[in-house]
Amino acid sequence: MANANIFTDEERKRVADAIGRAESRTSGEIYCVLARASDSYFYPAAFFVALSILVVSLLAAFALHYWWVSITPAMLVAAELAALGAALLVLRAFPGWRICFVPRGLRYRRAHGEALRQFFAHNIHMTRERTGVLIFVSLAEHYAEVMADAGINARVPQERWNETVAKLTGAAARGVLAEGFAEAVEIVGAELAAHFPAGDENPNEIDNHLVEI
Repeated sequence: MANANIFTDEERKRVADAIGRAESRTSGEIYCVLARASDSYFYPAAFFVALSILVVSLLAAFALHYWWVSITPAMLVAAELAALGAALLVLRAFPGWRICFVPRGLRYRRAHGEALRQFFAHNIHMTRERTGVLIFVSLAEHYAEVMADAGINARVPQERWNETVAKLTGAAARGVLAEGFAEAVEIVGAELAAHFPAGDENPNEIDNHLVEI
């Protein structure tokens, strides 16, 4: 996954300002991550393409036999290898096509795994009251998730996080993802403020900015 700036400076500032406003009312912490993709998908795509070539070649062999067309095992294997080699070259040359060959369930598992890695890599689980919340979006998979630490997750029903994700994915579909992040931050901030309001001391334990990977 290559690093790239997806948002403009103005959009990044808008999200960072939203985080700052939300955290001013709570002792909790909010962190936002935007990923272009959660995996390169070369090997999963290669596996499913190879499996498809095998199935198609077997069906073709049965069809040729039915029509009395003779083909030797060596010719069949050579054709399979040629098709596989060409497919791998295409997958190597056009990375954006790989995800089209990967089942949705696997895409979502990879995106969820990346969200978990970001959650722990940025120490969102290390806040004093276990009130860190990650807002994560992976564009290639059309995937979004709100991942909350134990302190706040025990007090907020999952349905509330699901509503937040729905608003975020809806904004992404409309092409206003920065607006969606800001709205999600506002919702998460309101929940944090309701259960963990800011006290006399309110240290900023995690940086207030959106990370793009």
